[in-house]
Amino acid sequence: MLLITSLLSLNFTLAQKATITGNLVDKANNEPLAYANVSIFDEQDNLETGMVTPADGSFQLQVPYGKYTVRIQFVSYKTVNIPVNANKASIALGSINLEEDVNQLAEVEVTARRPQMEMKLDKRVFNVSEDLSNIGGSAESILDNLPSVTVDVDGNVSLRGSGNVRILINGRPSGLVGISGGSALRQIQADMIERVEVITNPSARYEAEGNAGIINIILKKDKKGGLNGSFSTNLGYPAQYGINGNLNYRKNKMNLFGSYGITYRENFGGGYIDQTYFDDDSISYTYVDRDRDRSGISQNARFGLDYSFNDNTTLTGSFLYRVSDENNIANNTNSFYNSNRELVNKTLRVQDEQEDETVMEYDINFTRKFGESDEHKLTADFQYRNNSETEDSDLRTKKFNQALEQYEDSVVQRSLIDEFSENILMQANYIKPLGEKGSIEAGWRSTLRTITNDYEVTQEVEGQDDIILDDFTNEFIYKEDIHAIYGIYSSEFDKFTYQVGLRAELTDISTEFVNLDTVNARDYLNLFPSLFLTYEFNKYNTLQASYSRRFDRPGFRELNPFSNFNDNRNIRIGNPNLNPEFTDSYEVGLVNNFKNATLYSGLYYRRTTGVIERLDSVTQVTENGVTDFITITQPQNLSERNSIGIENTYSHDLNDWWRMNANLNIYYSETYGVYGEKVYQAKTFTMSSRATSQMTFWKDLNFQVSAFYRAPQQTTQGTQKAFYMIDLGLSREILNKRGTIAFNVRDLLNSRKWRTTTSIEGYTAESEFQWRARTFNLTFDYRLNSRKSKQGREEGRERDYDGDDF
Repeated sequence: MLLITSLLSLNFTLAQKATITGNLVDKANNEPLAYANVSIFDEQDNLETGMVTPADGSFQLQVPYGKYTVRIQFVSYKTVNIPVNANKASIALGSINLEEDVNQLAEVEVTARRPQMEMKLDKRVFNVSEDLSNIGGSAESILDNLPSVTVDVDGNVSLRGSGNVRILINGRPSGLVGISGGSALRQIQADMIERVEVITNPSARYEAEGNAGIINIILKKDKKGGLNGSFSTNLGYPAQYGINGNLNYRKNKMNLFGSYGITYRENFGGGYIDQTYFDDDSISYTYVDRDRDRSGISQNARFGLDYSFNDNTTLTGSFLYRVSDENNIANNTNSFYNSNRELVNKTLRVQDEQEDETVMEYDINFTRKFGESDEHKLTADFQYRNNSETEDSDLRTKKFNQALEQYEDSVVQRSLIDEFSENILMQANYIKPLGEKGSIEAGWRSTLRTITNDYEVTQEVEGQDDIILDDFTNEFIYKEDIHAIYGIYSSEFDKFTYQVGLRAELTDISTEFVNLDTVNARDYLNLFPSLFLTYEFNKYNTLQASYSRRFDRPGFRELNPFSNFNDNRNIRIGNPNLNPEFTDSYEVGLVNNFKNATLYSGLYYRRTTGVIERLDSVTQVTENGVTDFITITQPQNLSERNSIGIENTYSHDLNDWWRMNANLNIYYSETYGVYGEKVYQAKTFTMSSRATSQMTFWKDLNFQVSAFYRAPQQTTQGTQKAFYMIDLGLSREILNKRGTIAFNVRDLLNSRKWRTTTSIEGYTAESEFQWRARTFNLTFDYRLNSRKSKQGREEGRERDYDGDDF
């Protein structure tokens, strides 16, 4: 009996485990050390277990009872060995100071190079701050340089060929995107952006809007102690001048951060539309030559404060201010020809527009962690922002006198758009571990939004007061209240990891046309499930599968029938009767991690119902005996679209001075719908590809070349032709690695032109437009109290904004 008791006691002792914890800090500045190696060896110097420290420098490891040595190693720091007698359940080593190894520093130089792309469970992370083609650019140019992402001439963002993508800043909707997100992206300096997260199949954690997925732009924020930051200045051609600064001061429980940037830009663009109008009896032609110059100055300021009540409780407040002042001049020359291609008439329409926008945003975040890790925590957020935007345009239409060969008889019109938006966001999220491998997560989110759009068009009449053109004048009020709750359960068994979630969203939308005294109210409750599965064959190969249901509400501009009067012959209007699009999205992919390379190969399928497409129609008008044609573009709900595609993303460090990454997206799409007794359908098989090569010469000279190609594709009313572009970049570290000077060329061959064809009953057109010509940029960047950081220790790259509801 005594022997049995002793054996049981021995087995019990052997089965017991001790948890060893500690925290690594830099002895010189008391700064946490991330990415350090912590290993535990037994008495025979065999490795028992180990880990790499996260952003806060902490570690937690479990070992059976016994005697061990904890070995801490980090490049350019002295190795630390700590003997430990693990004879109790919990052993806290406290703060461990690491001292820089002067001898190592004199002999070894380690360059920090984060991978441009990182694969995570539900997203791809692109570390864009080191991409040379982004230097001196904007958020628009950064997005346009990401795999599977394209930005058209109007600034509209598409992901995997779909324009229904949600853009967030630091995990939330933001005033930096503005009322009209496309143009606002051009006002965000690239120097403000740290990384971009692309989420092609979001879980229930994220808001349900965005059929194609979510693009989350993460702004820079430093976590180092003391005073540090960076400053940059750039100049370019066509005219582009800017300065930007980021400062951070951290001491004890308080962290102050701020940034400011000002940029002046000029963009020259242009193109043409070659139109043919025909019926059974006649045919005529119109050639529209477009020339557009856009210039303006924009400023961004962001300030905030983190206050840590203790190690687990933090309150953050921040303020964002953005103002832009643009002047846009557009010249549209319309040449009218008869059936013999003989010039009949010609007009010149000149638009001189002053566009001003102001954004203010206030954020408060409360975070409470229950324990040392982020696995059990509560967060709460409140955000208020308002946007005001004014577009004041003088429009002059001149007729061409062929006898005198000059323009005359100018018609003067004026359009004024005064727009104001107020937004309130409230949300709370809670996550809690269940046992050793499971967790639950729940959250609530409410957004209240009101947009007022006052649109007026007037025309000068000789000897009289200006008259109002009633067909283009109205006050439009848009109200949107959205309330959501979600829950997620995740766990793992054997080599499987899974996550299942459900989100419910209640939408209440109303549109009011004040001049017409009409109100259109709509509300709907929808459920959005999500499922994620991973199977780890080994530490190098992982299979991922996911499903989510998403939808897209028609946007404010899509609902507003009074959109613009800039081109009185090609008019875009909204549709207040639009319904949401719903998409079921499926994706399965294999992640292969090699020694110096990563390959992701994925198959995806999307089925969308209630597809919103912009449809063209032609209206014939007769004025003073002269017949003319007007093309009207309006969004409509079509029936459905099915898309299936294969995406491959490859990243490879060929050696210590050369790395490459490439992306190939091939997909097939079918769209079918009926509107006004007409069938609209398109079958397209197309692809897009992007490749980047980065090389380092003489240790501090970096060269980069990147290329993009998008194949032609069919639409329900025509085609989008192929286009391609090539970018070059060069940079060098100076001032003892505290400074960087860089030069780049965007669109080296000046080939980034959007070309389309349209073919509908009684009308065909071919068009080409270039938003901006080839650009050259020179940039100087200086880092205050910081050099290029050691292996992986990057400035401001640690906080993970995990989507809209974190």
